[in-house]
Amino acid sequence: MHRAPRTAATTRRAAGAVTLAAALALTTACTSQGGGNAGVSSTLALTEFTPAATGELDHVTWNLPTGEPLGLDPAKAGDYSPSTVVSNLCEPLLRLKADYTYGPGLATRWTWSDPTTLVLDLREDVTFWDGNPMTSADVVASLRRQQDPATRSVNADALRNVTAIAADGAHRVTVRFKQPDQLFVKALTNGFGAVGEASYLAGAGAGYGTAAGGLMCTGPFTLGEWKAGESITVRRNDAYWDKQLTPKVKELTFRFITDGSTLTGALLSGEVDGSYEINTATARALAGSKAGTLYRGPSAQTVFLTPTGPDSPLADHRMVEALQLLLDRDALIRNVYDGAAQKLKTFVPALVRAHDPAAEVYARGYDALPEPPAVDLDKARDTLAGAFNGRLSLTVATAAGDQQSLQTLTFLQAAAKKIGLDVQIEQLQPTQLSGLFYDPTLRQGLDAVIVLGYVELPDPASYVQQMTDPGSLFNWVKYRNDTVTGKLAEARASTDPVRAAEAFNQAQAAFVQDLPVVPLVAPDERMFLNKRLSGAPAGFAYINMPWAAYLGGTR
Repeated sequence: MHRAPRTAATTRRAAGAVTLAAALALTTACTSQGGGNAGVSSTLALTEFTPAATGELDHVTWNLPTGEPLGLDPAKAGDYSPSTVVSNLCEPLLRLKADYTYGPGLATRWTWSDPTTLVLDLREDVTFWDGNPMTSADVVASLRRQQDPATRSVNADALRNVTAIAADGAHRVTVRFKQPDQLFVKALTNGFGAVGEASYLAGAGAGYGTAAGGLMCTGPFTLGEWKAGESITVRRNDAYWDKQLTPKVKELTFRFITDGSTLTGALLSGEVDGSYEINTATARALAGSKAGTLYRGPSAQTVFLTPTGPDSPLADHRMVEALQLLLDRDALIRNVYDGAAQKLKTFVPALVRAHDPAAEVYARGYDALPEPPAVDLDKARDTLAGAFNGRLSLTVATAAGDQQSLQTLTFLQAAAKKIGLDVQIEQLQPTQLSGLFYDPTLRQGLDAVIVLGYVELPDPASYVQQMTDPGSLFNWVKYRNDTVTGKLAEARASTDPVRAAEAFNQAQAAFVQDLPVVPLVAPDERMFLNKRLSGAPAGFAYINMPWAAYLGGTR
């Protein structure tokens, strides 16, 4: 799904002497002979899980580095902080696994009785936190509410082909479609497929998932206190149906530390026990610490530049090609990401397709794409000549406090200056940055955004469709390519994984030629655990897994 980049709490324009000095310093580091130290993060082996926990813990403090969630309604959980919390509270019908495959969750089986009829068989031993049994009526209510635009579900597109959702007995739900739609099943692995109690949903209304309205779900933890601006506390659900995943942590408190230096100190002192999304500066400070262990895991995250509208200079593909020729990706990965990132030919990271039944087909399609070009300033200058009526400036938005994105842009800024392109960096506060993804008026005065996004569904087409479909909210440039749209629709409808992958590959070969997006890198996941903790998944799949249920003591 399209995600707003990481956010922090201030607004300022990063231009002039300070920014240029930072850019030149970074460029010097990135282009030094011999490349320098590859970084501590690059020396860590990629791992999906930390060692299994062995003991119980009374209390754990965890950090949300992107700040306090605006809400915890699973239907609206479209960013790091809310998803990190909600994934332990409200369970989906299907459960995402650490390798980005999926299996049974609250639904034991999902079968297509015909190409347009899906039957979901539900577990019969599940209760909500209040002790009431989960039935098909709760599933129907949870899915149907997302058909209402007032719910503002971030995954409403999953319902585009749905014609009916109905209970068929106490523990079976039937979903009917106007045309085959395999993506719907995969969407059941995230907040879209999360089940809330029907009567509670009706009573809470628009307040569902707020500090006042609360939640009523089935997950391994229950929602406790939410102290606005300070913390959220969740508690172990002792009546949880999955006895193999009964939490070992009795109480978990989430903090909202967004400043990297403050978080580093809190992790080193033990004030905070752990955190996902560790940035490079913090990772370097924590490496080798006796306080705990830094882990590196596989990730579905992606970083890229995208234009804000059809009138942006970046909407001209010559600008895209020129920026590609300015970027030394090896230096970027080494210096900005400490070696914990991968180069990208497109904006879909490998984990999303790596364990698909048709993984080899996807891999062949990706391997056939052209490699990112080597740095060539002369060619970049020639490519830019005549682009966008000769306008040689580009204003790019990023999140205040996101040092990795800022460093990336200052690196690009310095390289662009050498060919006469003026890149200005606009740092925005959280509400502005999140809002511009949905409100075009907030994109006025901006030419591009550096996006830290993630693909949360185990399907490459899901993310691409959001950026290329003519009717998509995130198709800001009004991109239209009938081959791309048609092949993605074919992939979505196909019941054969190989045919779906082949259709996607054809779409991919087309959109890399004309979609105005500049892929940068695919960052690995980095997380830190205090020495008294273990068990949590180390990879990015945590975002839609009950990750805290795996967490526990080391003795």
